[in-house]
Amino acid sequence: MTKLIIQIPCYNEEATLGITLSTLPRSLPGIDVIEWLIINDGSTDGTIEVAKAHGVEHIINLNHHQGLAKAFIAGLEAGLEAGADIIVNTDADNQYSSEDIPRLIEPILSGSAEIVIGARPINQIEHFSISKKLLQKLGSWVVRIFSNTDIQDVTSGFRAISRDAALRLNVFNEYTYTLEMIIQAGQKGMPITSIPIRTNQELRPSRLIKSIPSYINQSIFTILRIFMTYRPFRFFMIMGSIPFVLGFLISVRWLVLFLIGTPRSHVPSLVLASILILIGFQLWIFGLIADLMAVNRKMLEDIQLRTRQNRFDSKKDT
Repeated sequence: MTKLIIQIPCYNEEATLGITLSTLPRSLPGIDVIEWLIINDGSTDGTIEVAKAHGVEHIINLNHHQGLAKAFIAGLEAGLEAGADIIVNTDADNQYSSEDIPRLIEPILSGSAEIVIGARPINQIEHFSISKKLLQKLGSWVVRIFSNTDIQDVTSGFRAISRDAALRLNVFNEYTYTLEMIIQAGQKGMPITSIPIRTNQELRPSRLIKSIPSYINQSIFTILRIFMTYRPFRFFMIMGSIPFVLGFLISVRWLVLFLIGTPRSHVPSLVLASILILIGFQLWIFGLIADLMAVNRKMLEDIQLRTRQNRFDSKKDT
């Protein structure tokens, strides 16, 4: 029996949640059971009442507002505990077309992917400004490089996750799960793909992107942090090579000037070159240490995976 759970993180979504729930499917080809799950992220309005009125089977209440990333992970764990074989995440503001859910889960049902991201038609979304469209494309390009994937819309929250992938995912960032999940999946070698989807008319402004500069800063920090976590040696080798090369070039310049007999000693240049080369070596050493620590992280992830399997699979069997 294949069970699909559709999860929706909610924070004061009374005005739009009912519209979203009214479009969700209750039956799909290849799926035996469909259940809905709401993660109430400290809402103070009537979000829970709306969910109950529409027959939501699972309601997870967080003690206080913890943010989108925490709500997303809480939903994954609740979905696994409820016996989900596939978890579809969508937004409460009805941004994504629920009619595309069958296409979203098809790669998982066929076994060609473990994670599927719905790619929005960014150029056709009228309420996206030109700058936002450009940033979306630039951000997706950067994440594709860091994650070694081919995902076209990395910030899309409309995504399907297999049970196996949900067991292996972790989110450390408190701002959003979207970028971290893709980079993590790519670095862990999980089969991930994207499909084109449709979007609905905007019902409310985005709460995640309060300002473009803030969103850029948060995204850059997330990308660097995850790349540092999963590829520490490469990260510190790149970062260390920058000052080392600069220091080496300055030292070559000093040596050339010394050999041609310049009347000046250029001691400040020699000191600067030494400092830059030393910084480069230190960063490389940090990379070696971090790479050794990554071995422990992988071992802990294996232990966590087995623990989750024992916890959730035993409940699924019953």
